Amino acid sequence: MTWYKQLPKVELHVHLEGAIPHDAMFDLIQKYGGDPSVPDMPALTERFRYKSFSQFIEAWSWKNQFLREYEDFSHIAELTARDMANQNIRYAEMFFSPSLFVRYGLDVQHITHAVRTGLSRVSGIKIALIADLIRDYGPEKELATLKELNDVKGQGVIGIGIGGSEHEFPPQPFHSLYEEARQMGFRTTAHAGEAAGAESIWDAINYLQVERIGHGTRAQDDPKLVDYLAEREIPVELCPMSNIRTGVVDSISKHPVREYFERGLIVSVNTDDPKMFGTALDEEYASLERECGFTKEEIRKLILLSVQSSWLPVDDKESLVESFKAEPSWKE
Repeated sequence: MTWYKQLPKVELHVHLEGAIPHDAMFDLIQKYGGDPSVPDMPALTERFRYKSFSQFIEAWSWKNQFLREYEDFSHIAELTARDMANQNIRYAEMFFSPSLFVRYGLDVQHITHAVRTGLSRVSGIKIALIADLIRDYGPEKELATLKELNDVKGQGVIGIGIGGSEHEFPPQPFHSLYEEARQMGFRTTAHAGEAAGAESIWDAINYLQVERIGHGTRAQDDPKLVDYLAEREIPVELCPMSNIRTGVVDSISKHPVREYFERGLIVSVNTDDPKMFGTALDEEYASLERECGFTKEEIRKLILLSVQSSWLPVDDKESLVESFKAEPSWKE
């Protein structure tokens, strides 16, 4: 086991539907009649290679057709939680996208219950849920989703975000939805600066008043925005390997993670859709040391920034930090 895997960690930007282990995904495909384009596991692995963000979105939509029953969600939630616990991830805030599956006759509230059922089968990790609303569906439809989610907050749904085709659907129309979400007590984030430029991040801040930014990669195009994020202490959920796999950046060495860190931004390191991008959180940290010159002390600081970025209560953050620092691997 590597030092990176032994380290206690936190993850704040990971999608349940993008974290399904490949063998479980292949089993689901077979459960629903198979697909000629993926006759075996190597073909499935190849299916999850992309040259652009649009290709990734197409693959994301394709695999969703194989989640059709509530037990499917309990099953993948359990496997994903177990995989994260095996990486010594102690706390996570995980996106899930219930409105994607209404087309299969499922409802938002039962999906939420099913996900929590699966997560509850795994010990050693605490996982809160963030509802990832689909910007492609428009604010009216997703406002209805929000209202349904409000009735199942007790399942550990602590926040909302918007994902989907950022390059085609700007955040402005979701202004009222975010206002209502805050009134309901949800925390707020938004995917911004991934498939669109720095202006998308400004719009998420100005129109949605988000507490965190998902990705924020393209903030590097606007030095004033980087300064603003630092000064206002708006946390940024970075996903380095994801950005490489979808062509947002060319390589880890060109990713802005080092720049943001040195300029004092509150950043977290995350996997986004780990099984669709062939990554894991320990591997993300290893690549930062290997390609960006992060020292072990700086990696520990990144993990503490992730805790700071989280939506845990202050006392829970302090307890988590104390437990991390007591780990033998932390002192290496």
